[in-house]
Parts: sequence; structure tokens; C-alpha cells
Amino acid sequence: MTQHSADETRSWSEMASADPADWPLGRLLSAAARRVEREWNGHLGAWELNHASFPVLIMLLGGPHTQAELAVACDVTEQTMSRILARLERTGHIRRTPHRLDRRKHQVEITDSGRAAAHLAADQQNADRIAARGLTDEQVRTLKTLLAAVAHPAD
Repeated sequence: MTQHSADETRSWSEMASADPADWPLGRLLSAAARRVEREWNGHLGAWELNHASFPVLIMLLGGPHTQAELAVACDVTEQTMSRILARLERTGHIRRTPHRLDRRKHQVEITDSGRAAAHLAADQQNADRIAARGLTDEQVRTLKTLLAAVAHPAD
């Protein structure tokens, strides 16, 4: 039988607490990210987009890319990018054409419909409103500073 220290027991009971103020930092960050992602997906759904497909359209506004380039830029596997692109293609937001230099590859290009969707969905004020609901301007500034530090910690 394993003995648990008082600190371990407290940590697990905090994680099970109904009060988010009691949760460990990792659970709190994860819950906050899921809430924002759900609401952001709700916003993007008006254009048949989601949190995974939207950045791809934004990148394609700058010109065509290969699937591999998009996967690297979005930090996902090529298989995942393939699924994202298939969805964007079904909705008419992108088209894939043979690469002009390497016929084994495809160029991914944004369509007029995708361009319109990207511009309409990209309302920064709406995105910030979703993420910062209930926070003061000062809290938003502090949160951005802290999240930037968490996202890219100084070594």
C-alpha cells in the first residue's frame, strides 16, 4: 500500500474541488483554454471554421503554401493538416492544385469564399471579448503578460 503525504492528499482534493480558485494551475489553465476554445469555435462556426482551420485561412491570405509548410507553421502533423484541409476544401474555402515545380505536391490556395470568411471571422475585438469576458482592462493587460511568459518561458 502506498503512503501519501499530506501535500499529495491536499493536491488531489484541490483538483477535485468545485471552486476553480482551489485548482492547481495546470487544471485552471486547461479549463480556461477549453472555455475560450468552445466560445471561439461557436463564433467561427458561422463561417464553417474552427480554431484549427482559421489560422490556415489566415496564412493562405499571404499566398499559396504546401500542406507540409502549413503543418509546420501550425505545429501539427501532415496527417492532421490533411484533415483540416479536407474540411476547408469541402466548405469551398480552399482549393488544392498540383504544385508547379513538384507534381508530387499540391499547392493550397484560398478561394474568394475563404478570403471573405477569413476577413469576416478575424474581428480581433470579438476574439478579445470572448477571451477576456468578465475581466477589466488592467486584468487583461496582466493576463496577456503572464500568458506570454507561460507560453515562452525564459530559460
